[in-house]
Amino acid sequence: MRTNALLFFLLIHISFFAQDYTFGKVSKAELEEKFYPLDSTADAVYLFKKKETFVEYTSSEGWLLVTLVHNRIKFYNKKATRFGKEEIKLFKRGGTDESVTGIKAYTYNLVGKKIVKDKLQKKQIFENELTKNWFSKSFAMPNIKEGSVVEYKYRKTSPYFQYIDEIEIQHEIPVKKIDVIIKIPEYFVYKTHSKGYLQMFFNESFKHKRINYSYRQENRGVGTNTTKYEKSIDLQFKHYELSKDSIPAIESKEPFVSSINQFKSSISFELNSIEIPNARPQYFANTWKGVSKRIYRTASFGEEIQKSSYFKNDLENILNRLSTPSDKLMGVFQFVKNRVKWDGQYGKYTKKGVRKAFKDRTGNVAEINLMLTSMLRFAGLNANPVLVSTRANGVSLFPTIDGFNYIISMVEFPDGSYVLLDATEPYSLPNILPERVLNWNGRKVTKEGISTWVKLTPTKHSLIENNLMIKISEDINIEGLLRTKFDNLAALNFRKKRNHIKDESLITLLEEKYNFEINSYKVNNKFNLGKQIVRDIKFKSEDVIEEINEKLYIIPLFFLSNQTNPFKLEDRKFPVDFATPWKEKNISSFIIPEGYVVEQLPKPLAIGLPEGLGVFKYQIIQKGNKISVISLLQFNNGIIAPQYYSALKDFYSQLVKKQTEKIVLIKE
Repeated sequence: MRTNALLFFLLIHISFFAQDYTFGKVSKAELEEKFYPLDSTADAVYLFKKKETFVEYTSSEGWLLVTLVHNRIKFYNKKATRFGKEEIKLFKRGGTDESVTGIKAYTYNLVGKKIVKDKLQKKQIFENELTKNWFSKSFAMPNIKEGSVVEYKYRKTSPYFQYIDEIEIQHEIPVKKIDVIIKIPEYFVYKTHSKGYLQMFFNESFKHKRINYSYRQENRGVGTNTTKYEKSIDLQFKHYELSKDSIPAIESKEPFVSSINQFKSSISFELNSIEIPNARPQYFANTWKGVSKRIYRTASFGEEIQKSSYFKNDLENILNRLSTPSDKLMGVFQFVKNRVKWDGQYGKYTKKGVRKAFKDRTGNVAEINLMLTSMLRFAGLNANPVLVSTRANGVSLFPTIDGFNYIISMVEFPDGSYVLLDATEPYSLPNILPERVLNWNGRKVTKEGISTWVKLTPTKHSLIENNLMIKISEDINIEGLLRTKFDNLAALNFRKKRNHIKDESLITLLEEKYNFEINSYKVNNKFNLGKQIVRDIKFKSEDVIEEINEKLYIIPLFFLSNQTNPFKLEDRKFPVDFATPWKEKNISSFIIPEGYVVEQLPKPLAIGLPEGLGVFKYQIIQKGNKISVISLLQFNNGIIAPQYYSALKDFYSQLVKKQTEKIVLIKE
């Protein structure tokens, strides 16, 4: 056994270090490989990832940021074909665009003993406009099959040298080998920031390079002209180099993950200053306060809030009928929601402007919520925009303009209380924001330049309460009434996901989920946002109760019980993200069938998580021939940190075990 293990290790060692990563040199061994030796569950693997980024100078265009990308990916099955797609996001502003050139890509397959390759054609490369300032070039590799290897490379050139693309080290599939090199001239001072649980560090060194530099100088005298000068400069470049083997995939299959991207190991570069000799140093916003001020001063943000003439007459007619601040807040909020529909586009800047959005009755996030902020101010309320990073966008660990991609509005009152508002969501209420926004903290910015953090997580628990009343028939089938109440975020989510769906379709989904037949279905307060959603379902079902040797075995919560533990990892490196504190209460009651008595009744249970993070209470009460069950699951924090994962996993194991424990009835 020891000899076999040694041979296996040597084979892996040889395969890792004898590989040729020259572009186009894909081997038969790579194509024949059936699984990744270090992770046999992987659907695909990056055989090689290389990224080289450097700042260069040209006399025609000045300083440019160049990035060279070379990726090689092995596919073990077709589940992972999404990794054969590449989207390169590019920035444009006033005709100065980033660009991509030299795209070269092939898919390799083994046909018999021959390597056959399919070339990516120019017509398979697409350009798409994303927003006013962003577009992309994308392609999907052709003819990917089980066993395929794909390889592509390209060159990205940018005049915006202050923005170095994030260096992604870890992915949802393993990386066999990664090489990264960054070359920065001494004039540009960057900070590096790492994230993720795999700690990665660059090897840093300095090398000299001579560049040819040209400039023009004004000549004064009789008439004014300029003279072009050229000279050669010996510059010191700082080299950041990283070469790593065998990087594991980040586990992303468990539930309650807001954005797995923010937990992948990566390294970011932030430009701190430009310090060119004989020139005034340039310093860049490196605090959240500075970032917030910069965003507010942008014309498509701060100036848009100042505009009011386009809504003045309409809003005055509404405000004339309202007196208290809370009435004015709700009147303005409802007016914006009814007037302008969200087009589904995120953004911290307006795209077509608030005036046109109001006229067109559609707009992006910034247009709607900056318009809301302006109207609230017009109504005499202390309103300010709040910059937000959505859950999908992740949480920035250091100050950056790209850290925010969304806006909501905030109104503060003299007593210190405040409400948060998002008019893009028709079913939202003050302080009941859509789930996409619930991502730690937002950044309030004021016209005076004040900037502070605002907690986005709601204080009210998202609530689902089920009340189940069961009648057991003589033939041991059941029929009953399930009344469910949804409140706060749960009510918003119910309305958003179900209000547009016909009852017939919802009934079908519920029948498949709970394995029962619905006799009647009714929902109250679908559009009355000030009240709880109340759903009544009358149903009947067979084969719910087990009958063995004249004994009846009943799961007390019937189909409402949790059957499996959703947390299966031994260890989790990133938090469990519920988005919001939440509470689920289940009450079940039934009459013991005539001729039966209780032989076994589950015992009560009350358990909690550390630091008051959550609690589970379970109790069964028998009064005469009636049995009632009360189950309460409550989490007091929307985020459970990784250090509590083991406790949470055990917590759920006990919960599942208790909720699936059966009542046993025997004949008298």
